[in-house]
Amino acid sequence: MLRNREIQLLLLVMVTISLTAVVVAAFMSPATIAIVFLLSVLLIGSSLLFTRWRYRELAKLSVYLRDISSGNDSLDVRDNQEGELSILKNDIYKVTLMLSEHRSLLQRDKVQLTDAISDISHQLKTPLTSMTVMADLLSAPDLPPDKRTEFTHHIRIQLERIDWLVSSLLKLSKMDAKTIPFKKDQIRVKELIHKAIEPVMIPMDIKGQTFSILGDDEVSFVGDFNWTVEAIINLLKNGVEHTPEGGAIAITFFENALFTEIIIADNGGGIPKADLPYIFKRFYKGKNASEGSIGIGLAMAHSIISSQNGVIDVTSDSGKGTQFRIKFYKHVI
Repeated sequence: MLRNREIQLLLLVMVTISLTAVVVAAFMSPATIAIVFLLSVLLIGSSLLFTRWRYRELAKLSVYLRDISSGNDSLDVRDNQEGELSILKNDIYKVTLMLSEHRSLLQRDKVQLTDAISDISHQLKTPLTSMTVMADLLSAPDLPPDKRTEFTHHIRIQLERIDWLVSSLLKLSKMDAKTIPFKKDQIRVKELIHKAIEPVMIPMDIKGQTFSILGDDEVSFVGDFNWTVEAIINLLKNGVEHTPEGGAIAITFFENALFTEIIIADNGGGIPKADLPYIFKRFYKGKNASEGSIGIGLAMAHSIISSQNGVIDVTSDSGKGTQFRIKFYKHVI
């Protein structure tokens, strides 16, 4: 401890003060000299003891910080006392909590990234395997022309599926990174619905499904027209897929002082209760999902709507149908 520069300076100051006091006391009585000398010794001893205690506490903090850097976030260095050291301990504890939260977030992001890469690999593996098999069959010289046409058609379908998957993942990544500049235009809901229904009209006609729209022409909200159309399309595709032949899909919309609401309802088989909490999760496929389902359409719809000061909820009754309720708030909530 005596090799510490601070201790050396402290001793130098204390000895200087003590010697000065002794010199001054020399002109006084011997009893006064003895008292001054004794007080000087006590002062120096007390200072050394205090300094030693302070350095012991700092050493404990040093050990604590090393443990924290090793990943032990459960330590609590606070002593709930007054003083500079206690303030320092409290500040270190606050930083420890912040670092612990950041570490947890990084770990969660790492797990999510690993899961996402695994899911993407799985989603790409199926169509790639299918195309590889069909490409091998196409190379057969005695393959009938009708089979060659069929296999070529299937390869094209799988390529379109891969293209849609990659495109969707890129869009979701941009939304996660908040790099998509969503426009803030005044959108008329009726125009939005008519635009979104176009891509699903043919599948609905094939299944003999009916479609209805109910809402005032003046109902509107502030948002990005093209992105919101994409969200509605994904919801409509989900409805068409899970509604049987001859079923019905209905869209109603209205607005009030707080929000504009769009309701998309079908009379299909419904979503099992066990699946409801997870249907907006990326790559999640419920019990009633079709064989070709990727589990990304509803996740994209959720991200698009959430990015525009909106919320989306779902209610469903088994055997009676599903209802998606979208609310675009007029003010930030």
